[in-house]
Amino acid sequence: QVQLVESGGGLVQAGGSLRLSCAASGRFFKSYAMGWFRQGPGKERELLAVISFDGGYTYYADSVKGRFTISRDNDKNMVYLQMNSLQPEDTAVYYCNAELRRLRVGEVPLPGIYWGQGTQVTVSS
Repeated sequence: QVQLVESGGGLVQAGGSLRLSCAASGRFFKSYAMGWFRQGPGKERELLAVISFDGGYTYYADSVKGRFTISRDNDKNMVYLQMNSLQPEDTAVYYCNAELRRLRVGEVPLPGIYWGQGTQVTVSS
């Protein structure tokens, strides 16, 4: 079992940056692919970025490619999402997710069963 706790959300002006963190517990963390999702007001949950257990594979949604960077530190059981050039449409609750599947080039990864509680990101214009 994995427990995930996100932090780092907040209010930022358009064009600004934030770094989200996800602290994971559980001895299997190092073997899990990890990802970030978000859910904006009135929208479905959206996959943003995925990183494999060793960092050798990453996936980004088109909406964040070139602006967001996912990384992980297996020694600290942490996953990060660096978000640059934030825009009002990035306003959402951001969720950490563990044990994603189908990490293949050309395919969209599938979410895992472990979720954090979410952290709010609000971007003002």
